[in-house]
Amino acid sequence: MTEWQDRASVDLMLDDLETWAIVGLSGNPDRTAYRIARLLQRRGKRIVPVHPDAPTVLGEQGYARLADVPFPIDVVDVFRRSEFAGEFADQAVAVGARAVWFQLGVIDEDAFKRTVAAGVPMVMDTCPAIEWRHRAA
Repeated sequence: MTEWQDRASVDLMLDDLETWAIVGLSGNPDRTAYRIARLLQRRGKRIVPVHPDAPTVLGEQGYARLADVPFPIDVVDVFRRSEFAGEFADQAVAVGARAVWFQLGVIDEDAFKRTVAAGVPMVMDTCPAIEWRHRAA
C-alpha cells in the first residue's frame, strides 16, 4: 500500500460519497469506464459522464467539462492516461469536488501532492471494483 491508496480515503469515497463524475466515460460498453460506472450505479452511486461529446450514458446526462456540471460533485473518477490525468485533479479541486480517484494504472505524483495539499483526499492506481473485492475477501 502506498500513500495514495490510503484506506481512510478509499473508505470515504466508497462508503460516504455519492455523486461520481466519471472523466472519460462514453457510451461504449466495452470500455472499462463504462463497466465501472455501471458497477458504481449498482452500488447506489450517482454517475455523471464527463466527456467532450457529453453523451448520455447509463441514463445519466453527460457534460463536456467538469465545470459544466450544474450540481455538486463528490468524487472525480479519472479514466485518462497518466500524462493527461493531472489537469482533471486540478479541475476537481477548482469545482469543489470532495475527492479524486485515479483509476488503475493512472499515476501522477505531482497531481497527488497538489490535490492533497488543497485538502482534497485522493487515491491513485486502483479501482472501486478491486477495492470492493478486497473488502469481501
